[in-house]
Amino acid sequence: MRKLGAEFLGTFLLVFGGCGSAVFSAAFPDVGIGLLGVSLAFGLTVVAGAYAFGPISGGHFNPAVTLGVFTAGRMDGKDVLPYWVAQLAGGAVAAGLLLFLLQGGPGGYDASVGGLAANGYGEHSPGGFNMIAGFVGEMVLTFLFLAVILGATAKASSPGMAGLVIGLTLTLIHLIGIPLTNLSVNPARSTGPALFVGGWALKQLWLFWVAPLLGGAAGGMVAKMLYPDD
Repeated sequence: MRKLGAEFLGTFLLVFGGCGSAVFSAAFPDVGIGLLGVSLAFGLTVVAGAYAFGPISGGHFNPAVTLGVFTAGRMDGKDVLPYWVAQLAGGAVAAGLLLFLLQGGPGGYDASVGGLAANGYGEHSPGGFNMIAGFVGEMVLTFLFLAVILGATAKASSPGMAGLVIGLTLTLIHLIGIPLTNLSVNPARSTGPALFVGGWALKQLWLFWVAPLLGGAAGGMVAKMLYPDD
């Protein structure tokens, strides 16, 4: 239960901090933090979560990371589904709390209109990118994220620096991927907002499960070849 609690809290922090920075920044465009600020916010949440909760659960906070870690042979298969449940619960609670806070502002907040930082492609992509671009981008960026995570946490690496390296990598891939899809690389991060936005967000949610899971599994397989002793 300690591990699942840590995964819940870490995912809650990631969605509340990352998506919260995006939606509250959008509410104040004149003083908004922009692409760089939102990217840093997501990276900082992972740094904080990794050092606070990572020693308990491994600090996945992401079903694609959990799948990649399992594929790399670094966790027991029986723990995968419970981790996913805890991560999804953390993301959903965080998104619900964000919506509650946003509705307390002037004029309230309609998640189906405001978007709640949900991920999307086509007309719901920040840059108007199509489904294929979104799918390939999510898959490749998740693969790279897992490659760094599993490399930074390998026995031959410096574990004390892993949280910082992983957080900075998440910042980097957000700088690349936000224009594509608002960037997910994390099904729990996508599912939380989509539950409250409904409509188009739920219809497009499949991509933000399939592409990150494929990328995560591929990253795990490559890491297993690169670090056979882990």
